[in-house]
Amino acid sequence: MQQFAEFVVNHWDLFLALAIILAVMFAGGISGRLRGFSTVDPMAAVQLINHSDAVILDVREQNEVNDGRVIDSVHIPLGALKSRMGELESYKQKPIIVGCRSGHRSSVACGQLRKQGYETVYNLKGGILAWQNAGLPLSRESKKDKKKRKK
Repeated sequence: MQQFAEFVVNHWDLFLALAIILAVMFAGGISGRLRGFSTVDPMAAVQLINHSDAVILDVREQNEVNDGRVIDSVHIPLGALKSRMGELESYKQKPIIVGCRSGHRSSVACGQLRKQGYETVYNLKGGILAWQNAGLPLSRESKKDKKKRKK
């Protein structure tokens, strides 16, 4: 044990680098749990939608959504989420899966939802890019377009 301690003292810079690398690796997975939400991959998200009546909240900007969105998702850009939180009130008892382009903005939205009392919140790991890479469908038609078409 004394040799190990001596090695650590003599090579403190290597151990500092190791500590930083380990902290970065674990921070990503643990931070969401500490903030009260989990991450799900696209296939797990589909399971939640099919079996738990989960809803997808798309927090991308409108120009990103124009390229395609998850069918029946709710679109509220991240910048407008606080002011439009009331639109999600009917989903408060359902699981909410939050997605953006790659998964970073959606984690911010997940934190905002948890602060507003939403219990079951998930961040879509990898965002809509991961959804597409998993071969899952996107629609270019919004709910408003569907309503117009039905009339």
